[in-house]
Amino acid sequence: MKLLILVALFGLSLAQHNPHIRYGRTTIVQLFEWRWADIAAECERFLGPNGFGGVQISPPSEHIVLNSPWRPWWQRYQPISYNLCSRSGSENELRNMITRCNNVGVNIYVDAVINHMCGAGGGEGTHSSCGSWFNAGKRDFPSVPYSAWDFNDHKCRTGSGDIENYGDAYQVRDCRLVSLLDLALEKDYVRGKVAEYMNKLVDMGVAGFRVDACKHMWPGDLAVVYGRLRNLSTKWFPAGSRPFIYQEVIDLGGEPISSREYVHLGRVTEFKYGAKLGTVFRRWHGEKLCYTRNWGEGWGFMADRDALVFIDNHDNQRGHGAGGASIISFWDSRLHKMAVGYMLAHPYGVARVMSSYRWDRHFVNGKDQNDWVGPPSHADGSTKSVPINPDQTCGDGWVCEHRWRQIKNMVIFRNVVNGQPHSNWWDNQSNQVAFGRGNRGFIVFNNDDWDLDVTLNTGMPGGTYCDVISGQKEGNRCTGKQIHVGGDGRAHFRISNRDEDPFVAIHAESKL
Repeated sequence: MKLLILVALFGLSLAQHNPHIRYGRTTIVQLFEWRWADIAAECERFLGPNGFGGVQISPPSEHIVLNSPWRPWWQRYQPISYNLCSRSGSENELRNMITRCNNVGVNIYVDAVINHMCGAGGGEGTHSSCGSWFNAGKRDFPSVPYSAWDFNDHKCRTGSGDIENYGDAYQVRDCRLVSLLDLALEKDYVRGKVAEYMNKLVDMGVAGFRVDACKHMWPGDLAVVYGRLRNLSTKWFPAGSRPFIYQEVIDLGGEPISSREYVHLGRVTEFKYGAKLGTVFRRWHGEKLCYTRNWGEGWGFMADRDALVFIDNHDNQRGHGAGGASIISFWDSRLHKMAVGYMLAHPYGVARVMSSYRWDRHFVNGKDQNDWVGPPSHADGSTKSVPINPDQTCGDGWVCEHRWRQIKNMVIFRNVVNGQPHSNWWDNQSNQVAFGRGNRGFIVFNNDDWDLDVTLNTGMPGGTYCDVISGQKEGNRCTGKQIHVGGDGRAHFRISNRDEDPFVAIHAESKL
């Protein structure tokens, strides 16, 4: 009997590794702090038509609202209740967005904050996104409801009640993360309230969850919560489909809590990926691009089937989380396009691209004093809509990296080569590398300080292809470079180190 239960749980967890992305699509985009109405429009006008597989949305639950001008991004990560009204919009707007995105083949993944409520110093009153009353000092959240009995204060053994030593796994999981009131997820009542919140979203049509701060929760407690989730809506997903779970576990090594403790429950965010690739593309510490021939598990990353990968996210592009200064974000746009291009060309993991907004950076002793700044907002603190410029970029402070031609075209590249093996590797023993994906795609990078000029075996059928980095195929012409592949699969590549984007990519559907 025990064996049968173990087999059933193993099958359940494997099902939770599947992102349920529609056929022919592969990539998730994190539309950080976007309004629901703008996401719905973006699914219809851009994400659906360009083959994006899903959107990670910001936490939809009711959150604390801090007084103007303090409307920081992180207030979204301080829940007051599980009511579905947030800075991004109302429950009806959320429901409308989920429906409209699903209707054009784009999944919705919810950033779920279930480890904690707001900070212990969050005060009392109705300064929350739905106007619900709460009292953080008394641990009183009547809209859930949670009371002082539902938090871990009695279990934490530190003087402050906060995590004081990340070398102590009990502190990390039983004490407060930066003073956020830590929920007692071991309690059946708390587990029930969390599952109820997540199931409401499942019933609305979401495909899964990015679960925040998993390192701070015991895997056994998460297993119970995930086990209580209902199957996905059969309106958009096959019968019996389990919610996709990908868990935020910051693990660069050197701490007692490892990502390995969570991979049986679902996928895990592989933070080593962006940190290491950033170091490689920045050419720090003697790293070279040629060393990435065995990129992925060969670099000590988790198993391919367990990983969700990304170059940057909302935390580490601000210096929080993991990776430090090696993380490449939109502030280093030339390197960012190359690193994201490499990720999307490589088969390892489920890939997520970042879509950001700008803020005025102000560094003191190497730390950005403005890393708290919230999304582009009106004078009353409400989030601005995302305007689309005639050249398809975004305005009003929204960066929209996912709309950059090079990144959008590499999302299409990943779709075209999906399922094909990593093949036809070449390098110059430095920072010029090339590799193919079977006979469906080929990519070449020049990250050296001199020109690349070489003839390579692409593995592709003969013909003329449009480079999808300098331009793309439009009708029967290329708007950028053309690459001629001979009948023997060989092609000549010339990439100047002074090119705007010193890489070239071709795929089966970019052939004239």
